[in-house]
Amino acid sequence: MSTRKQLRALAEARRGVLVPGAFNALSARVIEDLGFEAIYVTGAGVTNMWFGLPDQGFMGLSDIADHTARIRDAVALPLIVDADTGFGNALNVYHTVRTLERAGADCIQLEDQVAPKRCGHFSGKDVISTEEAAGKIKAAVDARRDPDLLIMARTDAAATHGFEAAVERAARFAEAGADILFVEAVTTPEDIRALPRRIAAPQLMNMVIGGKTPIFNAEELAGLGYGLVLYANAALQGAVAGMQKALTVLRDAREVQESSGLVAPFAERQRLVGKPQWDALERQYS
Repeated sequence: MSTRKQLRALAEARRGVLVPGAFNALSARVIEDLGFEAIYVTGAGVTNMWFGLPDQGFMGLSDIADHTARIRDAVALPLIVDADTGFGNALNVYHTVRTLERAGADCIQLEDQVAPKRCGHFSGKDVISTEEAAGKIKAAVDARRDPDLLIMARTDAAATHGFEAAVERAARFAEAGADILFVEAVTTPEDIRALPRRIAAPQLMNMVIGGKTPIFNAEELAGLGYGLVLYANAALQGAVAGMQKALTVLRDAREVQESSGLVAPFAERQRLVGKPQWDALERQYS
């Protein structure tokens, strides 16, 4: 089964599949190595870790396409790719889908924010009209060459127009052809519980650590009927915390030992980047 068909099956099973976010190829390798079933190529993570900037529309199509291609080459898991607003109007969305499909995306996520977008858990967001957003989803659906490529439609309307408006938009996006729906920044447990009853299409629920949405256990979300449970930046936040801890010890103690537990062992780092396989390949060609 292709990775695209695998992802569709995961979403449609409605069992709350945990999807961590990767910000580069090594973080994707760690996610795959730990036994997760799918990966989210996070725009916020790429922006934070690649540019050192906040998630406020600084990432471009070439940035996310390059990262997608590198991650696709590094892992065999299905990839959901964050394409922000599609980087423009419906024609730009069409081009974005073609580009990311070639780069190896299995699902392309598009949102309805006014550009430049910002993190769904920041204040100051605004959304385009429902009609324009639905047109962009139609363009995305028409652009794909492989019918198994999935389109995920995200709405940020809950923050600006209220929960009911967000539900209505999500339904319109499903009518436009979206395969998976994503209502962002839901702020109450009641609304989290209501969404799977209100919308028939498979849905993703975003668990932002420190964000506006209450954290639910993935098992509970599975019981409610969510297909996918996103932790877009758990790896990023964990990496930042790990770097801060290790570097604080280095600064204060003037050394860091492998035995400290603060760093991955040298051998483990080489295993994750596939050095034994490259060594074997080198011997094959010597």
